[in-house]
Amino acid sequence: MPRWLQVGAGNAWRLLVLVAATYIAVRGIMQVELVAVALFVALVITSVLRPLVNLIDRIAWMPRQLATAIAFIVAVAAIGGIGTFVGVSVANQIPRLTDELINGIDTINDMLSRLPAPLDDLDLGTLGDNLADWIRRNSSTLVGEVINRFGLVAEVLTALILALFCSVFFINSGSSIWRWLLGQFRSDTARRIDAAGQAAWTTFSGYTRGIVIVGVTNGLFAGLALAFMGIPLATPIGVLVSMGTFIPYVGSAIAMTVAIVVALAAKGPWWALAVVALVALIGQIEGHLLQPLIMSKQVQLHPVAVAVAVVAGALTAGVVGAIVAVPVVAVCWAVFSRLRAMSAEFSGTLDDADAAEVST
Repeated sequence: MPRWLQVGAGNAWRLLVLVAATYIAVRGIMQVELVAVALFVALVITSVLRPLVNLIDRIAWMPRQLATAIAFIVAVAAIGGIGTFVGVSVANQIPRLTDELINGIDTINDMLSRLPAPLDDLDLGTLGDNLADWIRRNSSTLVGEVINRFGLVAEVLTALILALFCSVFFINSGSSIWRWLLGQFRSDTARRIDAAGQAAWTTFSGYTRGIVIVGVTNGLFAGLALAFMGIPLATPIGVLVSMGTFIPYVGSAIAMTVAIVVALAAKGPWWALAVVALVALIGQIEGHLLQPLIMSKQVQLHPVAVAVAVVAGALTAGVVGAIVAVPVVAVCWAVFSRLRAMSAEFSGTLDDADAAEVST
């Protein structure tokens, strides 16, 4: 049998085993998706709040438990303040947006009536009656859907509570937990696991903090630009853009489609085109300025790899998969690179030792 066929067959069956193991691992994680998402969120919270806890611990000379509590209180207050502000903004602007949407529909009716083949005007009253009839016919389905949504809310709250619980321990005693884990292995294995873990955490925490900074910047820019243009719901759309940034390259653009619809309903097609231009501008700033400037050191991935990871994650696990795909791929690549470098260093050490023995 030729040498190239032996090598190819050996690599092929090893690759098949690796793919099968990865598939089984992914399927197993999807069976406990709630726990996996909670742990991921806990790691995100830890990566964002741990530097703040370390800073408070160094400056104030207080117990780490108290520093952790202060950091969580500050984070909850900030998130609660943003949520309250967004809720009040939406409540104040919804009536205005509803009126402008009705006026926009009337304008569209008038434009359609002037076409060479006139269309019947859109009767909002008839639409309302038809909607009421549809609700009566599908009331049982709607009730079941509402119950399912309540179940989803309960699952989300459970995952959030578990994430907060785990993040408290990760922040407060993560180092001791990691040392205990390393103590379960032999010294040489523990050294490799420690190196891989350090590389993984450096990449993950850097990515998380970087994407948060990019998201906040995108949200502020979008919110201020929409407010300057006089588009309703500028603040909640800005928050939506910030959340969409967690899906690289496409999340912000998808979130800004809401702004395009609102601008079309509230101010007409020309303002909608202006918002489209704003979407393109935000995409250029994110892709060519913020991402390379803030995250290039943490995520050494080509844009093609990022795009493939996002699509593969979305096809595998929906929105959650699209969000976690890039950090997972980045962490795997960082671990692989670190272990490969350690193997090269080990091989180089052996070569030097052999050369010294021969010379002796």
